[in-house]
Amino acid sequence: MAKALFTGTGVALITPFRKQETIDFSSLEKMINHIITSGVDYIVALGTTSEAATLSESERAALCQFIVETVDSRVPIMLGMGGNNTRAVTDAIGQTNFDGISGILSVTPFYNKPQQRGLIQHFKNIADVSPVPVVLYNVPGRTSCNMTAETTLQLAEECPNIVAIKEASGNMSQVMEILRCKPANFNVISGDDSLTLPMMAIGANGVISVMANALPKEMSDMVHFALKGDIKKALPLHNRMLPLMNAIFEEGNPGGIKALLEIEGFITNSVRLPLSKVSKTLYNKLTTLYNAL
Repeated sequence: MAKALFTGTGVALITPFRKQETIDFSSLEKMINHIITSGVDYIVALGTTSEAATLSESERAALCQFIVETVDSRVPIMLGMGGNNTRAVTDAIGQTNFDGISGILSVTPFYNKPQQRGLIQHFKNIADVSPVPVVLYNVPGRTSCNMTAETTLQLAEECPNIVAIKEASGNMSQVMEILRCKPANFNVISGDDSLTLPMMAIGANGVISVMANALPKEMSDMVHFALKGDIKKALPLHNRMLPLMNAIFEEGNPGGIKALLEIEGFITNSVRLPLSKVSKTLYNKLTTLYNAL
């Protein structure tokens, strides 16, 4: 059941803001409906791309409730629930209403730089208290903490409630080792848009995508072709989107994807400090690349 839920294209959903930096729920509703009708398989709420670190507790609760109500069980929802204080994360899980939530995405602890044995205990504690499946999230470029293949595999073997990893290390040797040795019912999900097709070609189950906010049909089509083993049809879509995939990250995430979504007419290009909007140069580049699709 859990494996099917988190196979295919997941969207790392952005949080639209108005110019006053209040949440733009109207634009968010339009985006959610658009990405679902475009064929995505699930939505990730309150992940990195949502700017969750800059949202207040009440804003996070309101966003979660709004997303659940707007999705209305049309696709599964994965909820971002991580942190660098294990007890705080497990307490938050215990206080969360999981109605409408199919799983949680939990990032490796940032700043603390834990040892691998600390990571194992951290995620075992989370898996023990979570009433829904847990997806690990390894993104050392943001956390300064890499979860090794050995640690991932130990958690996959010892914790039935840990069902997948979003691997965003960019280390293909590490990804290949996980794919080579993982249990059959454990998913490996790409955390890098540009590496999705290469990872799926060697056994990954899909992507949690930033680009799918703006190009949900193209990303979903590519991933679904790859799941069927039809690389011949997936590759042209990958090549078509690749320049734009790379460009949206040139000045950080979600600045690039929010600029692109404004170009498409979905949102106002607004981020919260300490993030800033992309430069005019990059904005113009995104416009050119999008118009050339």
